[in-house]
Amino acid sequence: MKISSVLIIFVFTATACFGLSYVESSNGLQNPLLEGGRTEMEFADINNDGNVDILSIGDHGSPYINTLEHGIMVWFGDGQGNWDVYQEGEFGYGGIAVGDVNNDGLLDVGFGMHHNYAPPGQLGTKLMEVALGNGTGRNWVAWDSGLASHGETWGMFGTDFADFNNDGWLDMVSNSFGGSAGVHAYLNYHNGFWDQSFGFIGGMSRDDIVCGDINNDGNVDFAVGQQYGTAYFGDGTGNFTLTDHNLPPPSGQRGRPGVALGDIDNDGAKELSFVDANGGIDVWKWNPAGDSWVDRHGNLPDSGYQTTQLYDMNCDGFIDVIGFGLHIGKVWTGDGTGNWTEAATFSTPTPGDFKAFRVGGDVDHNGFPDIVLVDDEGTSNYRNTAHCFKESSVPDSLCILPMFPRGWEKFYAGSVQFIDWVCAVPTGETALVSLDFSSTGPSGPWSLIASNRKNSGRFQWTMPNVPSANCYIRYTAQTLYSSDTVITVQPFVIVEPVALSEYLITEPSDLSIKVFPNITRGVVNISYYLPNPTKGCISLYTVDGRKQARFDIGTSQRGKHQLKLDVRALCSGIYFCHLKTKYGRTQTRIVVP
Repeated sequence: MKISSVLIIFVFTATACFGLSYVESSNGLQNPLLEGGRTEMEFADINNDGNVDILSIGDHGSPYINTLEHGIMVWFGDGQGNWDVYQEGEFGYGGIAVGDVNNDGLLDVGFGMHHNYAPPGQLGTKLMEVALGNGTGRNWVAWDSGLASHGETWGMFGTDFADFNNDGWLDMVSNSFGGSAGVHAYLNYHNGFWDQSFGFIGGMSRDDIVCGDINNDGNVDFAVGQQYGTAYFGDGTGNFTLTDHNLPPPSGQRGRPGVALGDIDNDGAKELSFVDANGGIDVWKWNPAGDSWVDRHGNLPDSGYQTTQLYDMNCDGFIDVIGFGLHIGKVWTGDGTGNWTEAATFSTPTPGDFKAFRVGGDVDHNGFPDIVLVDDEGTSNYRNTAHCFKESSVPDSLCILPMFPRGWEKFYAGSVQFIDWVCAVPTGETALVSLDFSSTGPSGPWSLIASNRKNSGRFQWTMPNVPSANCYIRYTAQTLYSSDTVITVQPFVIVEPVALSEYLITEPSDLSIKVFPNITRGVVNISYYLPNPTKGCISLYTVDGRKQARFDIGTSQRGKHQLKLDVRALCSGIYFCHLKTKYGRTQTRIVVP
């Protein structure tokens, strides 16, 4: 069934015209009772039954501190907005991420935490961990060698998965809990071993972290609530550079609260939202031409909020802003140009101090994203409460709509990405979803991505090696009684896998060093950049500081330089390649398997 982009836009508009309203759908979420402090909640169909579930590792009460919270907590959804909890492990208090880290087709979890209280030999003894799932949401198995091994001596918290080095495997990043353990990104080496590719110790934290491509270069970036800065741009190797530039000062020394990412103008690059020092909601767009951020908050409120999310809540093809603070939540719909219209309000009992906030999962299959949050509703006591708010409309026909990719995004061939959709299903019916791919435009020909998937709203996909600027996804939903097909509104781009030349910095401004490949028993290509003519040296060290090699670089001119290093004689392990000049020093790492 061929559908033109004009028709697709009409479908978006027709869906949105009903308006938005939310009803609480929290039956079962109060089991177990929560305690206090921050936490993180995620939507995912963890048991592959087609219904969205909610996952967490709990708040300060986990494990068993004034509550019955403990371990990985899964509230299984029934597709109507009712919840049934399952818990496993003796640890908690932190953040969680969901994705398939070992590429077996089953969802896994990663988490950063403060209460790593599990007995030795069990899951939950490290401050950062990954656990493999078996498709049931139960019986988790550790897959976490090397995690939390680079100075994480204090609790970790907010956690996210993304493919930092475009190798087709999800990597992991986590932000510390309040104190000074910093931010740490780890690469996935496909066998249960992880190694830090970027990180630092120090600074206070707001606990939150989220990944996305802010500058649309095909490499994953992240935004974090942390004292040292918010926006970190990735280079496709697992390294990140702070790029806050002209963003307004954060509110206090713990960084900017409520960070979120979403593409508000459908140009393929994600914008950044957060709460400013006055409690107002800020939205900022990165302008690469001006090497600066541009304000897009428009008529959003200037006070009263604690956190934000960015998502297309009315399914009209434009990202909306969702804010929550002190028991009041609101949705402002966007028009793609930075104008915002207040469209819905939801509330909790007072005082309603924000503790967790996530949007995106369609818990009842009505074709609209829903909301989960945790807030502190205690007055004299310390007591959090979890809430789910579902959009209240009832669909009368089958309708599927793409949510990501949205168009004009850039992806590297071989990288792992997520395909997201919403699908409205009439009461009493069940839909299956099929996905197809075209690299030659909206008319195809089409190749199968996945067939007859449960209507979970998300599929993890490895980008095919078919470079093209004219890529589309076709979404088909089918029940016993009807079917519906829709195509990505605008094309997205797949570019060739990264070659050595692309690992070199194209517009460097500071001392830099990179290696390719960075996992090898052969010859390593070392590329480095000197911002000024200078002498210096490149040295290779073991993790315990023993020097293995040294190369004097003489008097080199400003610019890019290369050399080769044969590592076949080295023992297996992790090595650090240092570049030292009178202008400073920097390093990267090499893994010899």
